[in-house]
Amino acid sequence: MNKRRFNDFSEAEQIFVLSLSRISFLSFEEKKILEKNLDSYIDIVLLSKDDIAALIKRDLNRAVWDGKENLRCAEIANYYCKKMNIQVLLNSDVGYPYLLRNAFNPPYLLYCRGNTECLNKKSVSVVGTRKITPQGKDAAIKFSYEAALDGCNVVSGLANGVDGYAHLGCVNAYFDLLEKDESMAELGKTIAVLPGSIDSIIPYNHKKLAANILKSGGCIVSEYEPASQMAKWHFIERNRIIAAFSPATVVIQAPCGSGALITADFALDFNRDVFFHTAAFSELAMQINGRVEQRLDSDFATGKVSRYKRENTPQKFLLSGAPVICDYKDYCAVLGEQPGIRSSLIFQKELF
Repeated sequence: MNKRRFNDFSEAEQIFVLSLSRISFLSFEEKKILEKNLDSYIDIVLLSKDDIAALIKRDLNRAVWDGKENLRCAEIANYYCKKMNIQVLLNSDVGYPYLLRNAFNPPYLLYCRGNTECLNKKSVSVVGTRKITPQGKDAAIKFSYEAALDGCNVVSGLANGVDGYAHLGCVNAYFDLLEKDESMAELGKTIAVLPGSIDSIIPYNHKKLAANILKSGGCIVSEYEPASQMAKWHFIERNRIIAAFSPATVVIQAPCGSGALITADFALDFNRDVFFHTAAFSELAMQINGRVEQRLDSDFATGKVSRYKRENTPQKFLLSGAPVICDYKDYCAVLGEQPGIRSSLIFQKELF
């Protein structure tokens, strides 16, 4: 069945894969097991939690399962996908992002709004903190603007701070070329990965930016179907998609414990490159990092945060060899160098 595109499926087949996709306690491989062993969405409805556990050979005691409710939500999702012209890509579809498909536990389905043709083009993921410094803001916009002019897509998470300015850099490149009446055939696009449902822009203040992403030929994607409910853990799941989308992730600015550093960890887990921008080590950024470290020290001592959060610092990545770059041109130069030639240890004497 999956050798055909989602739009070529019958409605019953569409609801079948939508029903599988939204079972949140199953991994990608476990959903594929159910897909192989079941024939229709009715089979999914009739499954008990014990039946599912037997099929995937894993204990599901803590999982919550209601087959009828799952079907109801899948039918609603299918209705909104058609009504809102939301494109659905199965993991096996030719249009599904290649690097994402080959990462660990990729989304079973990817819901898309906008230009899906850009999803398999050259790209770089750009991430960072929401509490951005003026230098970090300028760095995010400039890096993404230059990437777009070079035909490189920019992937980020549409959050406030670095993410929003990274998207804005690409959007600005589009409108600048439009105003000059210049060709945009080779212009890179921007891809926004949402932490919630595909029909809900988070944060709300980025609705205009999201509209401009679509207008400029970019794409908005999510692994969560329309009308689905948001959960806190979706943000971390979103981070893994951003990291898997591109061969490299650039951290513009991120203090100790930042969610952007979780994205960087995912990138390393996926055997991707991680870079840090010099804006992450400006005087003001380092002052912010120092205050955050003090707060995390206190929170860790009282058990409010984990050791991982406290020890997930920019310094950790630099000690592991992550290069520091000053702009997009510098990023491209590092990509062409042999690993280790530009040792980040050189920067540590100056930065720390």
